[in-house]
Amino acid sequence: MDRLVELRERLDTGEIEAMDPFGRAMTRALEDARFDPASGEAVWIEEDYCSPPLAMERTEVLDDYFEDITIVEEDVDDQR
Repeated sequence: MDRLVELRERLDTGEIEAMDPFGRAMTRALEDARFDPASGEAVWIEEDYCSPPLAMERTEVLDDYFEDITIVEEDVDDQR
């Protein structure tokens, strides 16, 4: 749980948002993420055109906070 507190702090200070070229999109996606305490999973929708998906984001941020990341490559209705 300490890692999530650190992630929240990095989002709040704008550190992640300032990362180029993905910071703004990743910040928005993580701020809209949903956490399921029963399963311990976080789910978010992030648009990414890289191959492999989220390569830069994983290296710079995501791998520090999440152990297993499953990428679903299908159209998702992200109505909020």
